[in-house]
Amino acid sequence: MLRKIRILLSVVVMVLVTLMFLDFSGAIKAHLHWLAHTQLVPALLACNAIAIAVLVAITLIFGRIYCSVICPLGIMQDLVAWLSGKRKKNRYNYSPAKSWLRYSMLAVMIIAFIAGIHSLVALLDPYSTYGVIATSMMQPVYMWINNGLAAIAQHYESYAFYSTDVWLKSLPTLVVAVAMTCMLAVLAWRGGRTYCNTICPVGTVLAQLARFSWLKIHFDESKCKNCNLCSKGCKASCIDVKNHKVDYTRCVTCGNCLEKCNFGALTYSHPKKEKSAPNDTTDATQGRRAVIAGAAVLGAHAALAQAKKKVDGGLAAIEEKQPPQRSTPVLPPGALSANNLSTRCTACQLCVSGCDNNVLRPSGNLITLMQPEMSFERGYCRPECNKCAQVCPTGAIAHIGLDEKVSTQVGHAVWIKKNCVVITDGVACGNCARHCPSGAIEMVPLDPNDEESPFVPAVNTEKCTGCGACEYLCPARPFAAIYVEGHEQHRTL
Repeated sequence: MLRKIRILLSVVVMVLVTLMFLDFSGAIKAHLHWLAHTQLVPALLACNAIAIAVLVAITLIFGRIYCSVICPLGIMQDLVAWLSGKRKKNRYNYSPAKSWLRYSMLAVMIIAFIAGIHSLVALLDPYSTYGVIATSMMQPVYMWINNGLAAIAQHYESYAFYSTDVWLKSLPTLVVAVAMTCMLAVLAWRGGRTYCNTICPVGTVLAQLARFSWLKIHFDESKCKNCNLCSKGCKASCIDVKNHKVDYTRCVTCGNCLEKCNFGALTYSHPKKEKSAPNDTTDATQGRRAVIAGAAVLGAHAALAQAKKKVDGGLAAIEEKQPPQRSTPVLPPGALSANNLSTRCTACQLCVSGCDNNVLRPSGNLITLMQPEMSFERGYCRPECNKCAQVCPTGAIAHIGLDEKVSTQVGHAVWIKKNCVVITDGVACGNCARHCPSGAIEMVPLDPNDEESPFVPAVNTEKCTGCGACEYLCPARPFAAIYVEGHEQHRTL
């Protein structure tokens, strides 16, 4: 019964979390974004005391059930292990804990965070890793299916679905997603929970709490026949039948061993007399230190890829627009500053996957790999939208109101004379001035002393918010004649 309940809960969580990432309309995210707050690293980054307390309490009562019911990456590994089990049953064996590797990976994560290598921190966060995989690999397939249904619905004059553009937001992020998927699939196929118990820092931190859990799998030696079926079915490789011990730091409370045991020698209850896990004193000391250090791990990872789109501005030939080389990246309103975003963002891609305006992209910078940045080849940051702030689980993008958003300056527009069609083609334009939501651009004579002088844009940087409408609607190709330069520190106008 324990195993069946665990499977049912994990399936529900996996489906809901995956839909949250796949959703491109924002409708599902509006109802399910709270699921991101149940993940450990986002809860730590957001200083969400309630979520942290609940997760700690669950672990102290049930053991590492977080890893098999709440963590989407753990559930994904279970799915791969289950498929592998169809090919070969009872394929696992007990192996001693690789404590040196577990604590080394946790140390790497902590050092990377302190050193500001947030892309490495993010790659070690299981929730964010799954977000990268779901957004980069699963969402395009989901969107293609949606577009197919939209085409069918349109044929029958129905508008139950609407088509959307499917495009590559970031090649580096896609490469990371494919590489992580392959690695996890191989490890889970061959060894079940190898990744969780040797690499994942979240698993290492929770493992120390699981030592003291109220409910545990334990042996009744008088009933055990040493058949070894429990160990052969343990995907965490943590059951030592020879010594009748379970390594509780690696047990994810999946219930497989209870189902395998035909003699009632294993029970999931509070043992009267606790036996220590097969770890020496040194490991225990390391474990206590890992819990303290793990609480300080606030990760962020991010990756950029500038997307391209063919747009006809009416004044230039249809040509792919190229992103400009910005000295400072443009960060979404609510990010507050580059430092705040880089230190609190886990690069889970939740904001990127739900950006209706196609503005947010994963960063390609090595230090901020996969963290959100703004680029305006396919849209601009509309003043009536703050969905990225609504879904961010860590506070990396603060939940600001629309009134505050329209008065937040994330950057300023810069005019490039050599690209402007007024200069290059000798035609009147003014797209940027007409469509500027804040009225920060006006058309002025290039030469005030010449009555025949063409009118070109002049930017009032004190009024410009950096929304990117001017850059998006500029007809110049391949580079826009006006683009947004980001600010390290946002300010209120």
